[in-house]
Amino acid sequence: MDISIEPTGAALGAYVHGIDLNDPIDPKIKNQILDAWHEHIVLIYPDQNLTQKAQLSFASNFGRLGTRSRTAKARPEGVEFNPSIMMVSNLKNEKGEYIGSLPDGEMYFHHDMCYMPEPHKGTYLYAIEVPSIGGNTQFTNMYQAFDRLPDSLKLLLKEKTAVQVYDYGLTSTPDLKKGFEGIHHRSQPIFIEHPDTKRTALYVNRLMTAIIDGFDREESDEILNKLHQISEAPDNIFEHTWSVGDLIMWDNFASCHARTDFPSEERRVMRRCTTAGGKMIAAKNSA
Repeated sequence: MDISIEPTGAALGAYVHGIDLNDPIDPKIKNQILDAWHEHIVLIYPDQNLTQKAQLSFASNFGRLGTRSRTAKARPEGVEFNPSIMMVSNLKNEKGEYIGSLPDGEMYFHHDMCYMPEPHKGTYLYAIEVPSIGGNTQFTNMYQAFDRLPDSLKLLLKEKTAVQVYDYGLTSTPDLKKGFEGIHHRSQPIFIEHPDTKRTALYVNRLMTAIIDGFDREESDEILNKLHQISEAPDNIFEHTWSVGDLIMWDNFASCHARTDFPSEERRVMRRCTTAGGKMIAAKNSA
């Protein structure tokens, strides 16, 4: 089996052709995928037909499967669901309750699980039902975002950390007036070293980065806005329009992602799993 890699032509991302993800992945193909992943950050596999088991089996080639941060009883999917799976869905059950997480609307740029002690490195999202318009996923290249920072910002933020927060269902910037009590939060390096590529990436995002440690709120907001403007520049973004059967795997240590708005009356059903990462490594040479 030979695979082909087709770059998107954007700041990141590539399509992978000539592979059925239901089949076992031999070492040669795995290494080709890893090389492409490290280079392109986001890999899109079109026209797949994956069961939950097959999706988990494929993801497990690239790391230990991640588990949900929510307890089994708190998950909208129910306790019988595999703890490594999250349904991203706007469907409701007969009681009018959502059967998945993050159901509707736009979602700001973020890194998955950045608020945990050991964030997950890989995310694998599979499209089961998609709306006729919108619900696209956008990705930013956070290596390139770091490279584009002015030297003054690199020097100012060298070895600095920022608080990453998340409250379930959050789709826009958190309100810090209530503090961090009762929600996940963790200080992480602003500049991280990728454990595999050893490249430096910017590790802040609009959705979950609340405040830079050691700065007052006004100054922190001003700096974060500058960082977001650089990372979210149009020529630093790849936007994917989903088709049923697409699976995308992305590197959370080298990218952020966001969701565009879509009609709430249309169905959108995605199945997500992750692979574990580790503690964030502060970049040694960030200025």
